[in-house]
Amino acid sequence: MVASREDIRDFLRREPDCVLVEVTGAAGSTPRDTDAWMLVAPDGLFGTIGGGQLEYMAIDHGRRALKRGDRADTMTILLGPEIGQCCGGRVALAFTRIDREKAAMLIERSDLEIASRPHVYVFGAGHVGDALAMALSLVPVRTILVDTREDELEAAGIHGIETCLTAMPEAVVRDAPRGSAFVILTHDHALDFLIAAEALRRDDASYVGMIGSKTKRSTFKSWLSREIGRPDLFDRLVCPIGGTAVKDKRPTVIAALAAAEIMTAALNHNWETPAVVSTKRGKHVGA
Repeated sequence: MVASREDIRDFLRREPDCVLVEVTGAAGSTPRDTDAWMLVAPDGLFGTIGGGQLEYMAIDHGRRALKRGDRADTMTILLGPEIGQCCGGRVALAFTRIDREKAAMLIERSDLEIASRPHVYVFGAGHVGDALAMALSLVPVRTILVDTREDELEAAGIHGIETCLTAMPEAVVRDAPRGSAFVILTHDHALDFLIAAEALRRDDASYVGMIGSKTKRSTFKSWLSREIGRPDLFDRLVCPIGGTAVKDKRPTVIAALAAAEIMTAALNHNWETPAVVSTKRGKHVGA
């Protein structure tokens, strides 16, 4: 059984007798770098150091130490044909038995990692918005699904995704932390334009995207020029989201393409780490 990082408290309560495995050195081509770690318990796993024979050997080494009741020695593993991996690199692993102090440190570390994730605001809990929020729930970002309609947010019901009910979604844009990504796909073109204009005014956004067609792009550019006198902002808008290479318009396909696009922008953006915020996942009620 493999748990997600959000479940670290539950995992440690369920599996108090476990070993922390950390990648302490990575040279050449390796599955993961020195930020990778996992927990190995007699009957469970939490996290990953890259999978394959490397991870299998680490799990076996950790479980043997747990069974003997002693500490596990460090390991250096060459990722070559001898172990059935062709990466060609070298990985050093450290093993630490978990005690109360170490467990508290891991919980804090996990909470800080979650709190510092890039924020992605998805405006519109329609078919594409729901599919996009679901796709983003699998990657290390903090996704907030925003809508003016309470029934649509309740219908979404996506586990682990925050929702924000607000009558003024443009205010959510103004209050978002630096480096946030904004994806606009509401039920109303006028509302789309208002949110997009607010997001484009921010020069610290990692991504501003809007679902749409060639006609909608042209209309929005004219609106920017006529209403706020800033046609130059249009150059920073991604529209349509997900690109044009794939013509499939099914919501799940658009969501998959857009999620990759958003992740590329968010993780490559030179953004400042947001202040530590609550990692509790649930519903927020806005103004």
